[in-house]
Amino acid sequence: MNPPTIYLASGSPRRREILTNLGYHVLRLPAEIDETPYPSENATDYVQRMARMKNSAALTTWQQNQQQPPEFPLISADTTVSLNNLILGKPANPNDAFRMLKLLSGRQHQVHTAVCIYWHNHTSDFLQTSTVHFAPLQDEQITAYIATGEPLDKAGAYGIQGLGGMLVEYISGSFTGIMGLPVYETTQLLSQYGCTPLNQSQSISSVPV
Repeated sequence: MNPPTIYLASGSPRRREILTNLGYHVLRLPAEIDETPYPSENATDYVQRMARMKNSAALTTWQQNQQQPPEFPLISADTTVSLNNLILGKPANPNDAFRMLKLLSGRQHQVHTAVCIYWHNHTSDFLQTSTVHFAPLQDEQITAYIATGEPLDKAGAYGIQGLGGMLVEYISGSFTGIMGLPVYETTQLLSQYGCTPLNQSQSISSVPV
C-alpha cells in the first residue's frame, strides 16, 4: 500500500518529520512570505494569518508552474510563542535569544500553532494553543543553551523536543503542537479529505481483539 501524499508549504524539518513518521509521503513547496507582525496584532491572529499566507503563497507558486490545481492536499502551518500576548518569534541573534529566554524564565506562556489545508478549491484551518511553564533559569544555563545553537531558528528561542525540553517544568496541551504541528487535529482534518495516515491504518488493523 502506497503512503498518502501531501504537499507541505513549510521548510520546517520538524513538521516534515512528524508527517513522515505518521506515514505520509511529503513533498515540499516553497512559501516565501513577509512574517512581520502588524502593529498591535495579537498572537493568535498573527499565527493564523501566517499559516493562511503560506498556504496561499505555495498554491500560487504551484499554479504558476504547473498550470493546474495541486494533485494532493496542501498543508501549511505556523507556530508562535506569546507571553502576555507579546509575540516571541525566532530570535534575530544570540542576544535576542537570551532576552526571550530570560523573559520566559520561571513563567508560563502560550504556544500557538495554526494549520491551514487546501484541497479541491476548499480551505480549512484551525488553531491549537498549549501552555508551557518554564523552570527558573540561571543566566549561565541560558548562555550554555544558546551556545548549542538550538534556540536560534525556533520561535521563543527554544525547542521542546530537544535540549530545550530541560527548561520546561510542565505543559498543558499538545506536545506536537508545541513542536510545530499538532498531530491529533491535523490528522483528523486530513482524514476528512480522505488522506488517512498509513501508520494509523496499520495500527488499527493490527490491534488484537
